[in-house]
Amino acid sequence: MLFNIIKPSGWTSFDVVKKIRGITKHKKVGHAGTLDPFATGVLIVGTQKDTKVLNKISSSFKVYDAILELGKSTDTLDIDGKIISEKNIPNLDSEKIELALKSFKGKSTQIPPMFSAKKVNGRRLYQLARKGISVKRNPNEIYIKRIKLLEYTKPCISFRVECSKGTYIRVLGKELAEKLSTVGFLKSLNRIQVGNYKLSNSLSIERFEKEWKC
Repeated sequence: MLFNIIKPSGWTSFDVVKKIRGITKHKKVGHAGTLDPFATGVLIVGTQKDTKVLNKISSSFKVYDAILELGKSTDTLDIDGKIISEKNIPNLDSEKIELALKSFKGKSTQIPPMFSAKKVNGRRLYQLARKGISVKRNPNEIYIKRIKLLEYTKPCISFRVECSKGTYIRVLGKELAEKLSTVGFLKSLNRIQVGNYKLSNSLSIERFEKEWKC
């Protein structure tokens, strides 16, 4: 079975998998596309024989709404990290920001952040990062299909992006801040779509548990 679940902030994707396993009592449970602990939104969970299609779902294009706070950067590139630098925010308007956003459209490469679940030589990068160890990471080829400004109220930029598998929105936020001659980190990240699965059709864990038991 496949379930469209809303991942709460503060939960890991595996926390959701464990919870669904506990509710359904299904032994085989997995998810399609990891979300960072601070992030929220669509997480597709598969159980039993449907775990076989999770890789295909994970390869689908995904849509995110993000809020980038300018003027400060963190070691994790998100709100959960420690502030490591600060920089003045230049005078910006919607036109400048939209121009910077459009420069990311199409094919490009992106180096995965150290604070990520990606494995290098069998070790999760975040496990090394927590020990202060940084290792060489090979760049991912990514594709930004659509990207647009939703709102700018200093110091925060809200934007929406539709992108390929392997795109780190935290890295995109960092690079956007740099294009605007400052620094930044993601204040929030909400995945609103994975392939054909939309947030409007997602179930909270509480509602899923209630409906499953009915």
